[in-house]
Amino acid sequence: MPQEPAERRVVVTGPPRRARRTSGYYRPRTEIDEQTTLGHTYVRSLMRIQLRTGLTVFAVLALLIGPLPLVFAAAPDARRLEWAVLGFGLYSPLVLLARWYVRRAERNERDFVRLVEDR
Repeated sequence: MPQEPAERRVVVTGPPRRARRTSGYYRPRTEIDEQTTLGHTYVRSLMRIQLRTGLTVFAVLALLIGPLPLVFAAAPDARRLEWAVLGFGLYSPLVLLARWYVRRAERNERDFVRLVEDR
């Protein structure tokens, strides 16, 4: 009769493993990657605030440029005034509005990343 081999003992050395906390611990990034309802809510909130920023810029732009045809129609003899207003009077506000929009959109995204990160 063959003899059964003796049990071997293996000693594994290494850094101790840390147990993950399961209760009360969630990761928003995982929620977004797995496309859960909570992750969908996070992304939808970012999209909603970006849409609100875009609509605000559009409203200011409409209020700034919308009445110009009426102003130009009221003064039909002022062709040079029209070009001066369109060329010089609108350029600065449009650049400032675009700059505000980009800074606001980047801030919204930064806030979203801060919310999602585990810091």
